[in-house]
Order: sequence, then structure tokens, then C-alpha cells
Amino acid sequence: MFIEKIKQTIKKFNLISKGDKILIAVSGGPDSLALLRVFFELHKALKLDLCVAHLDHMLREGSNKDRLFVENLAKKLGMNILSGQVDLKKCGQKGSLEEIARNIRMDFLFKIAQDTQCDAIALGHNLDDQAETVLMRLLRGAGLYGLCGIMPARTIRGHRIIRPLLEVSRKEIIGFLKKRKLVPLFDKTNLDDVYFRNKIRNRLIPLLEKEYNPNIKNVLANMAQVVSWEYDYLINVAQLKSQGLGKSMAIDKLLRLHPAIRRLIFRLAIRGLQGNMRRITFQHISEIEDLLLNRPLNSIVDLPKCISVAKKKKTLLFYRRNK
Repeated sequence: MFIEKIKQTIKKFNLISKGDKILIAVSGGPDSLALLRVFFELHKALKLDLCVAHLDHMLREGSNKDRLFVENLAKKLGMNILSGQVDLKKCGQKGSLEEIARNIRMDFLFKIAQDTQCDAIALGHNLDDQAETVLMRLLRGAGLYGLCGIMPARTIRGHRIIRPLLEVSRKEIIGFLKKRKLVPLFDKTNLDDVYFRNKIRNRLIPLLEKEYNPNIKNVLANMAQVVSWEYDYLINVAQLKSQGLGKSMAIDKLLRLHPAIRRLIFRLAIRGLQGNMRRITFQHISEIEDLLLNRPLNSIVDLPKCISVAKKKKTLLFYRRNK
């Protein structure tokens, strides 16, 4: 049943084609271990070429044992494995430890995927992760894009990311591993409520399940999927409407658009300049809209990452300012 559910997700979101070469990111925890086993059981039928990647963040003593665990398991399954090691505390990057770890991990996976010419990188996010992500973004403040949660498939920097486990729960994953007599590694930091996600996982979701809706995880995951489809439609409309506008947008054309499409066009322009929407908030987009509708000519809105928007006589101009 578990494997069939994964196959349905793969088909539903067109995650894999026969003959694909897949890079599987494996930490050794329950999710990635289940992902590894699922691909092992599916690879012959789908004619997949599989490769395993593991990165040791060196955040705790004895983390090299995780690497050895994953390497030994991959070799037993007859898979090629590429592992790496980085000391996050000495890497010199700014930001939260979670963000730094995520960025370095993705850079590591992208390099391996490029070097080995993989068609996709598989990650082990599951339904529980989806529910946690939606709640985190809701509490921090999010628009439609944020409420899409974790996408089953998306392309980042030219690399296709897939998440075949996104419609199965953590409970189902643990049950699957027990049936296969596989014992995963457990990261003790997942119990530490100093991290925001852990507070959501260990405190808020159990409270919501007990006091409000025992099916809250599925409700949130279903909502994310519906929002994702609706956002996909709206962003396609915005892309069509923005054709020919470039970074200098005619004010009269912008004023004729529905506010939802207009705001998405602003986001597309910003993404075109900085490559993503990080640090861009609801307030920033609202300021650009106020610039368009109410502020005098030659007014300027300064955004993070050295991006500005200026109101000219007939256009809004999106540009990168000098640091």
C-alpha cells in the first residue's frame, strides 16, 4: 500500500520518467531512508539509474557515523554514493544555522547533480513536513505563494527537485520502515524546541489535533495543494500580462489590471532582478502599489537587496541601485 501510494504521487505530479537518473539525498533519518528504499524497490520497473548523496554538517560529535551508515547501506543496495563534509560553524555564512545548512546542502546536491548529469534530485519531505511548513508560513505571514507550502516538483537553478513522499505521513513512513526491518538514525535536535519548526511539530500541531481537528495535517496539506494549483494559474496569467512590460512598466496598463495580477507582476519583476523573493514581504508589495496609485512623480520605494522602484511620468521602473 505504501509503495502504491508513492507511485500514485509520482504519476499524479509527473515526477519521474522511465530511464531517469535520480540523485537521492539521504541523511539516514526515517524520511530519507524510506525514500532510498522506495527508489530501490521501484528502480527496475522504471528503469531508473540511482545515485545517493550524503552531506555531513559536522554539527554534533560522531556525525561521521551517519555518513558511514548511509555509505554502507547504499553499497548494500548496489548504489553509487557521493558524500561530503562541511563544518557549518566555520563556513562564515550569515543567517540562521538552519538557513545556512539548507543553502550549503542544496549547493552540494546541485554540484553532484551537475557532475553526474542527473535528471532530478529526490528529497524526503512528507505530509507532516508540508503541514508544519504551511503553519510556519501562516504564522510568519504569507501570501498565496507561501501557502503553497512544499512543491511536489520545482526547478531551482536549472535543477529539478522532486518529493515523492509528500503525500504520505511520518507515521506511515515509520510503519513502512518497520515492515522492511530498517532502523533509521534519529536526530536529537528534532526534539529541541529552540527551533521554530520543532515548536510547531512538538507543541502546536499536537494541540490542534487534540483540541480542534484530529485531521489537521491532512487539512493543511490539502489546502497547500489547492492553493498551489490556483497560484500556478494566476502566475501564468501574470506572466502573459507582463509580456513586453520588462522592468519599465506602463502605468496605464498596470492600472487596468486586477490587483491580484498586478501584485504578482511586481513580484515577477523583483524575482527577475534578484533571482528569488527572499526578504520581500507583504508590506514591500503594498508600498509598490501605493507608489503606483498615490505617490507623486519621481517617488522611489527602496527594497531589500539593493532593488528600487521609481515612479516616472508614464512608467514604474524596477532597477538595481548602487550599494
